[in-house]
Amino acid sequence: MPHPAVQILIWVTLAIMAQVLSVPVLLAMTAVLFVAAARLNSRQLYSLIRRTRWILFSLLLIYAYTTPGMALLSGMGRYSPTLEGLSDGTAQLGRLLSMLSGLAILLSLLTESQFISGIHALAYPLNWFGGSRERVAVRLALTLQYAEPTMRDTAADWRQAIDDSLRPPQEVGHQVQLDRISLKAIDGVCLLVCAALLYGVWR
Repeated sequence: MPHPAVQILIWVTLAIMAQVLSVPVLLAMTAVLFVAAARLNSRQLYSLIRRTRWILFSLLLIYAYTTPGMALLSGMGRYSPTLEGLSDGTAQLGRLLSMLSGLAILLSLLTESQFISGIHALAYPLNWFGGSRERVAVRLALTLQYAEPTMRDTAADWRQAIDDSLRPPQEVGHQVQLDRISLKAIDGVCLLVCAALLYGVWR
């Protein structure tokens, strides 16, 4: 498997490509990523889509009703969604679903410590400006540690979640594990492929 940092860069490359691909190619890429994510870890994919379902639905409605064009239902007049709006909204949904599907694949392939190690490696340029990539890794680890239980508890009992958030924080010691993984030849190949793809879509 490629280095965690390289896997994250692959996902970023796909996300950038999704912004400039034509609609047919975009929808094809989205379908491939969606099927791959569903077969790899359907629970992870479902969780990401469930959490963003209202954003996806609202986005489609906004494009459908705010984009000028030909009315889909002529009898509704100006209250009808437009064909152009639905087309643009579908394209935006494809971009978001491709990113969510790619993220589901990424989170399924990487453990939490590997993901943090990948971010730690990508944050190396912070050292040039006097920043601390170790601090970035620690903050990310703590965020990941608390985010999942917090969202789950809030969904189960939002009143108790509010009460808990108002209580004074407790000091608890934490340890963050960083996996030291060396770069391999496959990592260089993946980076060259990513660079070629970005060059191809942006030239």
